[in-house]
Amino acid sequence: MDGPDPALLREDMLDSVEHSLGRAVPPTVREAMATVPREEFVAEAPYANRAGEQGGTRVLSPATVARLLSALAPDAGDETLVVGGGVGYTAAVLAEIAGARRVHAVDISRRMVYDARQNLSAAGYGAVLVDRADGARGLPAYAPFDRILVEAAAVEPPRDLVDQLAPGGRLVLPRGRGADQTVVAYEPGGGNAGNDGAGDGTVAEVDTAGPVSLSPLLVEGEQAGAGVRNRTRREEAEFSEQGYFAKTGWEHEWIDWDDRLTGTDR
Repeated sequence: MDGPDPALLREDMLDSVEHSLGRAVPPTVREAMATVPREEFVAEAPYANRAGEQGGTRVLSPATVARLLSALAPDAGDETLVVGGGVGYTAAVLAEIAGARRVHAVDISRRMVYDARQNLSAAGYGAVLVDRADGARGLPAYAPFDRILVEAAAVEPPRDLVDQLAPGGRLVLPRGRGADQTVVAYEPGGGNAGNDGAGDGTVAEVDTAGPVSLSPLLVEGEQAGAGVRNRTRREEAEFSEQGYFAKTGWEHEWIDWDDRLTGTDR
């Protein structure tokens, strides 16, 4: 006997998401989440509205994805960057909205880059670009971006990501440390370069979308005086000494081969 219809499971999942959020998911986001086959990204209970773990990384709950994307407010044709792309599910939802060739995702984990590529291809979104990179540095080769979504917590928007935001664009991240995080949307502004802040390297908070609890963004350092570092002093010392040629395992060395040739940092 055939199993449950995945389309019906997705609708049930979205009903649960809206119940947990206490509000409707924007129609564009809901339609995209109702289309993407989440089972290609999450092996265990893909349509349960809860966070999980896969491949050594945390998988965001559907409600958290909906919360982040509601704040991001993506549109068709938006050049979009996902930082901390994980298993690739959020990138797939964004591909439904913006178009697969408009979506770029980065993750610092070689394993996650490999898995996300496989998952996206199996789900029909193979045109999404997934690369291994230090998320705080973004993806300058493809900038500027109309939408930047950071799926990891930070105390403030990383400077390189702000610089890669297009005029009139929007950047969304969970702001805070530990369990004290709030989804915050930023747009260019707050300086003296006109109403959209284009060119002055500043962003202004324009919206919040409630609490979340995500892992910290892995960056190459943190603000002076920060209580907790996202990357330890030991890791900093090892990277500065060994760089790309530290032992990392043979499985996915090819993924960052171009970076090695050009000398790009992690």
